[in-house]
Amino acid sequence: MPERGHLQLLLPLVSALTARGLAASVWTDRRFKSDVDAAGAEFVDLFGRYPLDEADAESSPFPCRYVSFAGAYADQVSGELEKRGPQLVVYETFAVIGRVAARLLGLPYVNVSAGHNMDPARFLPQLEADPRVAISADCERAVAALKGRHGIDDATPFSYISGLSPYLNVLCEPEPFLTESERRAFEPSACFGSLPSEPPDERGGGWFGGHPETLKVYVSFGTVVWRYWVTEALDALGAIAGAVAREPGVRAVLDLKGAPGRVDVTHLRKPNVTVSSEVDQKAILQEADLFVTHHGLNSTHEAIFNRVPMISYPFFSDQPGLAQKCRRFGLAIPLTARPRERVTEDHVRAAFAEFEEGRESMAAALERAREWELEAIAGRDAVVRRVTDLIDS
Repeated sequence: MPERGHLQLLLPLVSALTARGLAASVWTDRRFKSDVDAAGAEFVDLFGRYPLDEADAESSPFPCRYVSFAGAYADQVSGELEKRGPQLVVYETFAVIGRVAARLLGLPYVNVSAGHNMDPARFLPQLEADPRVAISADCERAVAALKGRHGIDDATPFSYISGLSPYLNVLCEPEPFLTESERRAFEPSACFGSLPSEPPDERGGGWFGGHPETLKVYVSFGTVVWRYWVTEALDALGAIAGAVAREPGVRAVLDLKGAPGRVDVTHLRKPNVTVSSEVDQKAILQEADLFVTHHGLNSTHEAIFNRVPMISYPFFSDQPGLAQKCRRFGLAIPLTARPRERVTEDHVRAAFAEFEEGRESMAAALERAREWELEAIAGRDAVVRRVTDLIDS
C-alpha cells in the first residue's frame, strides 16, 4: 500500500527473489518506482489506475481504506493479474488486495508482516475499542462485497491486521524478538528481518555540524504518527528541544518528515537544535549517539544495526510492544511511563542521564542485538527456498 515503511519491509524479499532469477512485479504507488527498479523488479502503478480516495476517502484509522480498496477493485486487479500468469502472490499485511486477488485466482500467497508481533487475536479487540474508529459506508459496502461476492468470510474493516497466510508468514525481525508462544500466532512463519541484505556503507551526512565532543541526538516519530497525534508529537518535540537548548554539550536533529506543512514549528527552533523534514534516516543513524524514537519496526532495527541506543516514546499499534521488548533487551530507555504521556524537559534530562549512566551496558546489548540482525540476513536463503517451493508446488 502507499506507505514507504510498508514497502521497505517488502523490498528485501523482492530483492532476494529477483537475485535468484525470478521475475517479480511490484504493484504499488508511483512514488516508489525507483525503489522497485533498484530491487530488480518490474514496477506496476497500482493506484494510478485504481485511486485509493475513490474507494474510500473517509474511514479511520486510515488503513481501513485499504480494505475498502480491496472490496472496490478486487475484480479489476485480479483480472489484470491473471493476464500476467503469476505463480505466487507476496503481499505486506496491510495490502488486503494481495490476499484477495490470490484467493480469487487460486494462487498460493505469502504474507510479509507489517509490524512487530501484530497478533490479530490481540490487535482486533484493541481496534474495535479504539476511539479513532469511524467506518465509512464505502468500507461497509466493501466488507459486504468481500464476504458475499468474493468469499472472504473473515472480512472486517480491520482485515489489514488479520490477513495472515496459511502458506507462509514472513516476519520482519530476527528470531529473538518473538518468543516461541508469540510466534505461534503466525505459523507457518519464517524470520527474515527488515534490513537490506547489503546494508549501505558508512556515509554520514554531517547533520551535527562536526562537533565530536557533543552528544548527538536524532529524534524522529516516523510519518504515520502525524495523521493522528500532531499536538502530542509537537509537544514532545518541544520538550526535547527545550531540554537540549539548555545543555551545551548536546546537539539534536528533529526529523519532521510526515508532519503537515501547515504546523507551526517556530517553538522547536532553539540553540543546538536543527529542525528538518529532509533527513536521511539511514545516514544520520551512522552519526548519532542516541535516537529518540516512536519504535516503528524499520526505525528500531536500523538503529540496532547502527548500534545506536534508543529513548522510547511510542504512540500506538505495535510501537509500545516493540519499545517494551527493546527495553527488556537493554537497547532502550523509556522517556515516559506510558505511550503519548505528556513529555516535560525533566523527562528528557532524566532519560539523558540514565543513558550516560548505562552507556557501556547499552553498547554491549546493541552489539549482541546487531548479531541477531546479521544472523537473520545470513539465514535468508532458507526462507527464500520456502517461498520458491510454493511456486514449484
